[in-house]
Amino acid sequence: MRSFMGRDILSLKDFEREEFFRVFQVAKDLEPIARDRRNSELLKAKTMVTAFYQPSTRTRLAHEAAMHRLGGHVTGFADAKMTRAGDFYQESIKDTVKMLEFYGDVIVMRHFQQGAPHEAAKWASIPVINGGDGWGEHPTQILTDLYTVFSEKGRIDGLKWVAVGDMRMRTMHSLAYALTQFDCPITFVSPPEMGLTAEFKAELQQYSLNFTEADHVEKAIAAADVILVEPVVQPDYTKSRDERRGDVGLTPANYKITRELLAGKAKSDAILLHSLPRMDEIPPDVDITRWSRYWQEAFNGVVMRMALLALVLGAVE
Repeated sequence: MRSFMGRDILSLKDFEREEFFRVFQVAKDLEPIARDRRNSELLKAKTMVTAFYQPSTRTRLAHEAAMHRLGGHVTGFADAKMTRAGDFYQESIKDTVKMLEFYGDVIVMRHFQQGAPHEAAKWASIPVINGGDGWGEHPTQILTDLYTVFSEKGRIDGLKWVAVGDMRMRTMHSLAYALTQFDCPITFVSPPEMGLTAEFKAELQQYSLNFTEADHVEKAIAAADVILVEPVVQPDYTKSRDERRGDVGLTPANYKITRELLAGKAKSDAILLHSLPRMDEIPPDVDITRWSRYWQEAFNGVVMRMALLALVLGAVE
């Protein structure tokens, strides 16, 4: 297994099977720090730089919270419009990153351009973590989701997944790539215009992922051990900020996870995940059911980022 020290976390296509379990083990070891709401000194001599060209609540703050929990420091920006990267100059990723690498020891980047963190990693002498790149990938979120499932079920192999939402999303791409390393059949449920592209399906077939597609969640939910949901009402991820106002539509019934659907169709021990934010695809009355795990998922988001930061900065091997 390769060392994580100094490594970029850009795509789950880069992860080998045993590397997932190594990350899970480090997360488990560090979890008590976050659960007890205390800070350690593991990364007290390190600084994380955030470069967020798109809005973020969970990804940016989870990374920052993780760094604080490990005793490290944080600097960076949450709005490119307040920097030379987003004003008149439109500074290039290369020029921005060549500056940021002097300000810290690891860069976490979210960008509206697919591949931007990969471009940053070409020029940075410090590790780059992909916090979401356009319609590309979101590796840290799916590592969080897998860790949540592994913590709850004690395994990943043999679990049947249903993924509901827009299959063009970066989370769906990272999920599919990750599950190629496990024995996990998955059914993708989406509107036809948001389904898996022909190119992506061909790639997944090349990776031997066991997947099917459906157009209604009721057709797939009964067999699912894990139900992962994302909105089908989406912003434009190719823009730094979606400025639409007013009614952008509601989620069709085919793609909603209601309390009634769970009680009538789902396994009693199925796990319901959502990376958030949500629209109306999961009504609030589902929050207090035995299926929901998205609040635990949010907690695990801090734990997983703690693990990744500790690994890439060499605090653990």
